[in-house]
Amino acid sequence: MKIVIAGGSGFVGQGLTDFYTQQGHEVIILTRKQSHRVGNVQYCQWLQPDAKPNELLENADAFINLAGVSLNEGRWTDERKEAIFKSRMQATTEIIRIIEDLENKPKVLVNASAVGIYPTSKAAVYTESSTQKSTDFLGRTVKKWEEIAKRAEAYGVRTVFTRFGVILGSGGGALKLMAMPYDFYIGGKLGSGMQWVSWVHIDDVVGAIDFVISDDTISGPVNVTAPHPVRMEQFGKTIAEIKRKPHWFPTPAPLLKAALGEKSKMVLEGQNVKPTVLLEHGYTFHYPKLYDALSNLL
Repeated sequence: MKIVIAGGSGFVGQGLTDFYTQQGHEVIILTRKQSHRVGNVQYCQWLQPDAKPNELLENADAFINLAGVSLNEGRWTDERKEAIFKSRMQATTEIIRIIEDLENKPKVLVNASAVGIYPTSKAAVYTESSTQKSTDFLGRTVKKWEEIAKRAEAYGVRTVFTRFGVILGSGGGALKLMAMPYDFYIGGKLGSGMQWVSWVHIDDVVGAIDFVISDDTISGPVNVTAPHPVRMEQFGKTIAEIKRKPHWFPTPAPLLKAALGEKSKMVLEGQNVKPTVLLEHGYTFHYPKLYDALSNLL
């Protein structure tokens, strides 16, 4: 296959690039730098005034859009939130423009999304058929992101919105920051500890994306979360158990809000999100249980 990845230098993008090159597929990564090749990977310039990506992108089998300023890095100032929003809208709009102009269009567009589209709740359980949508910054951003990506359907391109949970991996994502306090013997409950963590191992993120590319009956939203979410208290206790460190030093919600600003909602509030579409279509998780996932990574 010929796979085009926007955001290929990021945490998930690197995992996908490694996976597909090892499988012998052709990978093209969209970049702002001049087009060039490194080993088995072709880098294709885009989002620059003189960029002409279309020639390299003809006859691609799949587009994967992961592009956007990281949610995990930095405090969510007004400036940072604007960058998070605009980067996603700009990249996705440009992907739709490219698809429109291609003579031979891709069969599928897999567009990154997030479980933040669902409202935070300690009681609700969300699946892809849930109609409730969050109205906070992240919810509005994800909703608009999906709306733009959906335009690909007008060109006959099957479109999938992979709604990622908290991605766990040793090379990036949130786990390093979540586990660090335990190394200094100050790990413990964050906020109430009752908030849900809908997590997923990076291997299952890569596996799920490849799965939805291969299964042409899947379209629309797909929750990319492990089938067994846990409360934050249990998440911390599992880290402590694996690292053989105490779980005793609580971090009050006001302290996290002061340190992280609006981004603290990602830690202090959460959603119980189920991967119903993946399970119904027969995807087998590498790491369905948290203990096994964390044991592999920590």
